Parts: sequence; C-alpha cells; structure tokens
Amino acid sequence: MKGRLSSFPRFPLLDGPTPIERLTRLEQVLGAAAGGARLWVKRDDVMRVGGGGNKLRKLEFLIGEAVAQGCDTFITTGGLQSNHARQSAAAAARAGLACELMLSDVVPRHDEAYRTNGNLLLDDLFGATVHRLPGDVNALAAAQARAEEIGREGRRAYVVGSGGSSPLGCLGYVVCAAEILEQEQAVDRRFEAIVVPNGSAGTHAGLAAGLSAAGDDPRRILSFTVLAPLDKAIEDTRRLASEALHLIAPDRNLAGDAIRIDGSQRGEAYGLPTDAMVGALRIMARSEGLLLDPVYSGKAFAGVLDGMHNGVWEDRDVLFVMTGGTPGLFAYRDAIARDD
Repeated sequence: MKGRLSSFPRFPLLDGPTPIERLTRLEQVLGAAAGGARLWVKRDDVMRVGGGGNKLRKLEFLIGEAVAQGCDTFITTGGLQSNHARQSAAAAARAGLACELMLSDVVPRHDEAYRTNGNLLLDDLFGATVHRLPGDVNALAAAQARAEEIGREGRRAYVVGSGGSSPLGCLGYVVCAAEILEQEQAVDRRFEAIVVPNGSAGTHAGLAAGLSAAGDDPRRILSFTVLAPLDKAIEDTRRLASEALHLIAPDRNLAGDAIRIDGSQRGEAYGLPTDAMVGALRIMARSEGLLLDPVYSGKAFAGVLDGMHNGVWEDRDVLFVMTGGTPGLFAYRDAIARDD
C-alpha cells in the first residue's frame, strides 16, 4: 500500500501522524453512563496549517497534483461555512497558488455571525477570492466555468468538488488508516469502533479503503451522516471507497457489507443545530477542554455518547476521529451561547 501511495504527488501539510489520546476525564464525568467504554480520540484537529482539520489530509494529494500539473490556481466548492474551503485557502497560500472558492448559500441561517464570521472570516484572511452563490446554483459547474475563464487568460486552474472528496483526495484517509494500525500497536489496543462524521463521504471512504488494502476489517468504521440522507450517504461512501481502493490495491474489492453509517444524528438538515450536538460540544469542552465543531464532529460525537448511554460499546475501546472545524463555532454563536 505504501509503495502505491508514494506514486502520487503530495504537498506536505502535516508534521506526521496525529496523536491518539484517551479521554479519561470524560469517562470519569460520564461514570456509569459510559457503559464501560474506553474512549480515545485521534487529533486530526491539531494539524499545523490553516487551523487544522481533516481536509488537510486530502489536500496533500489534491494540492500535490495541482502543483505537479503546473496549475497556478486552486478552485473548490462548499457551503458558506465550509471547513474544506478554509483549509483549501490556507493550503493554496502555503503552496503559492491563488485560491477561488465557490460557496453556496445552502444552510438556512441568516444571522450575522453565520454570514460574516467563522470560516468566512478566515477565507478572506488567507487571501482567497470568494464567490457567493445562491443555494440552487450548481457550484461545481460554476467552478469549472471559472477554470475555463482562467485558462483563456493563459493560466491554469485545478478544480475539485465539495470536501475534496474525490478518489484521489480519499487517499489522505488511506494514510490515516495506516497511522491508526501502527498506533494501535503502540498503545497495545485494537479499537472495536472507529467513529467519524460523514459529510462528503471522503473521510469514511478513505479509511475503509485503507483498512481493506491492509487486510483489516473496514466494518470497524462507523460514520454518522450529517449531510446526505442515509441511503445516499451509504451509496456515495461505498462508491468513493471502491474507487480509492482501486487506486492503491486494484486486485482487491470492497466487501459488500463494508460500509456502516448511522443516520440518527443528522437532524432536520445539513448545518442545522441539534440539542444533542450542543450537548456533545459542551461535555467535551467542560470535561476535556477540547473543541468539537457544530456541523460535523459535534453531531458525530453526539452519536458516540448515545451509543455509550445505550451500552453499544460496553467494555470496548472506541476511537473517535476529531476532524476539526473549530472556526465554525464562531459562526454558530447564536445556537451555542445560550443559557443552560
């Protein structure tokens, strides 16, 4: 697997494997409600560029290919408060590329904090050109049209869709899967569950492809969809995982039951707060001093807590991948900063 991965251009955005820590204080606070589960986190929120977050793993490969192709501009899509857009802007700045963001108004939030703060503030700080699009406009088509315009100016643009979740981008989480396997040996544990949020599907898909390529069980991964309805989330994740697996291990096939996704924490729609999400943010912050985000990791961690309360992981080791997104907290001020 490592030999295959080395054949793809990469632009370095990580210092090395992100750490795994045990949440002993949270376990103490939960007490019997933890159901005997031992809870660990992989800190993909502490990477060195752009405020950290899971998209930097994907961007190592995407920016790497853009540079290898001689591109001077990186264009991507997302919602107004896209973590991927913010990390793309930071990574492009580090690589010396111009960055243009096609951001769609897809979340029905109209408060000032959501529309001016958080990731949007940082997009500008990192020097990206932001194009705000109505929610019913095809952002990827707009990005491709802008790339053609740039091409007519004698420049060259690289375009990637929402979340950086192309088969190539998924290789970032193939790398993460290899890290987890090595870190399990270091801590002398095997995680019965590896839990992640599922938005554009690339994080789960890359982990599933990585474990499959290593001969491990991808059914250990459980994601909580925060974007697509459950059936579509399963379909998209399975497709991406199969395509990523083909890049690194073309002789292997993804098992039919490899993809496990839970739809219980999505709420009314993508980006809309839930009480369970706010509760998850608070208990993590007040027990461990760690920050989840309100769109992705907050909802997924609410699913972890629900599973612990219901004894799903009794006397088992559970690894939660903290995917970052801290700037989003400031965009959701009105939902989070309320009276207890």
